Amino acid sequence: MPDSARTILIVDDREQNRYIASRILRDAGYLVDEGCNGREALEKVLREPALVILDVRLPDILGYEVCRRIKDNPKTTNIPVLLVSAAFTSSESRVQALDVGAEAYLLQPLEPTVLIATVRALLRLRQAESESRLAARQWQGTFDALAEGIALLDSEWRVLRCNRGMTKLLGKTYGEIERREIRTLLREELKVPLTATELPYYSGDVKRERQWFSIRMEAVKDGDRAAGAIVIITDITERRLAEEALRATEKAAAMGRLANSIAHEINNPLEAVTNLLYLLKSGTHDRETTELIEMASVELDRVSRITKQTLAFHRESSHAIEVSLPELIDGVVTLYSPQFNQKSIRIVRRYEGHPAVPGFPGELRQVFSNLLRNAMEAIPQGGQITVRVRQSGDWKDPSRGGARVTILDSGTGMSGETKRNIFEPFFTTKELKGSGLGLWLSMGIISRHKGSITVRSSTKTGCTGTCFSLFLPGKGTVAANAA
Repeated sequence: MPDSARTILIVDDREQNRYIASRILRDAGYLVDEGCNGREALEKVLREPALVILDVRLPDILGYEVCRRIKDNPKTTNIPVLLVSAAFTSSESRVQALDVGAEAYLLQPLEPTVLIATVRALLRLRQAESESRLAARQWQGTFDALAEGIALLDSEWRVLRCNRGMTKLLGKTYGEIERREIRTLLREELKVPLTATELPYYSGDVKRERQWFSIRMEAVKDGDRAAGAIVIITDITERRLAEEALRATEKAAAMGRLANSIAHEINNPLEAVTNLLYLLKSGTHDRETTELIEMASVELDRVSRITKQTLAFHRESSHAIEVSLPELIDGVVTLYSPQFNQKSIRIVRRYEGHPAVPGFPGELRQVFSNLLRNAMEAIPQGGQITVRVRQSGDWKDPSRGGARVTILDSGTGMSGETKRNIFEPFFTTKELKGSGLGLWLSMGIISRHKGSITVRSSTKTGCTGTCFSLFLPGKGTVAANAA
């Protein structure tokens, strides 16, 4: 324990009084420091003694004023002050001493037993207050360390106190939250129409813009009476995203299994029809019949390709394999051919060589499927989609070699706000037709492949359109000036 924690400061202009009080306190085991006027008292109290015994009638400043200044200073405000006087003996003097912050008031001459008992009581009180403040700081530290937003309510359902997590979740200061009625706060900040009958118990999930929150409210009981409540608000956006992604994945997997089964079933009659056409070709027919057989063969080949691509689309490996990007993109384009033809969309493919990268074919197909479908939906009748695949380096780190895929459409383009938000979960411009997860999932897939995806878009008249650029790392390195 430092000496200051056992030191008592005695301030009295009379040396005899200081000597008597010092002798009593030293005999009781305390350390003593002395002062003879108010100025000295204000200087020595900055050493933070355990207690100040202060005479009221000092030659320069009255003890009442010295006590008030001690209590007004944040550094010394918690130091107990015992005012003593031989002249000011009335009840009004005692009241004035307590009004300026003194913890006790004794009359001179001091009785040794009374002085020691009073000092011990004041030091116990200071120790209890110190422990209480420490516990409060520890509690507040724990309270603020929680990520959940927590608010304590009084019996009128007003916020008594909230933690730092609550201010972050609501984007408000402590002053803007505390003393607010909880129904008003939740209605204005989270659009929760909480009624009086639902208090003090409530449980529900709400959405604010693109964030999800879980709200839980429980009563704090005083016997059988609700003396208040505790409100806990948790950001569950990540959990919701995981749930939505899982549902989307399960739905895609179910559709994939269905498509795979259908493709298998189609293969059998396709084989039979192919054999029949072969037999028809081997016979002798007039010109018109021969042309019809050739047309049927071409369409049958097209159906066969679609079936093979469908089977390949949903055949996933358990580990990364070498993926030919041109072949993979061709498969996706083949699947969307009917929709492209319906909107008279021209697909331009520019493959520079046969770039291949290590990856998971099923996941990469999902990415290109999302991008091509979005491009198709953004293009009016008769537009164009250009797909370019080439060897490239990472623009941020040209020493990383790999392949780059750019998908450029002649659609309407995106506004700046839309472009900033397209990779955010649940963001969609398709209203009820879209989940808002496609590009978010695509970004995640590309990130897992250690790649990157960027977007440029224009809404200027005469040059509208959007271009997505994907980099996927592969083996080897490329020159630093690679495109």
